[in-house]
Amino acid sequence: MVQELLNVATRKFAHPLATQQAQRYLDTVLEPLCAVFASTSLYRKTIDLRERWRYGFYDSLIIASALQAGCRTLYSEDLHNGQVIESLKIVNPFV
Repeated sequence: MVQELLNVATRKFAHPLATQQAQRYLDTVLEPLCAVFASTSLYRKTIDLRERWRYGFYDSLIIASALQAGCRTLYSEDLHNGQVIESLKIVNPFV
């Protein structure tokens, strides 16, 4: 939740972010993470992937989000290295 992080970072951190710091963090870290937003279609895809591939809900949500974002590679040490799901290849960067 972008809004919650920015709220806490600018008000409740031990050293709150100044306005320019918060803007820079939003632009460089948070904005790229906002390529895919939650929607019922994303959750439907998650449920389908969970059933088909037998991953847990949150792993399936990550896979569904990567597919929706048009990613070709998903780096994860927790998923099956080399597995291809639709157009997405899972790669363990530590293998």
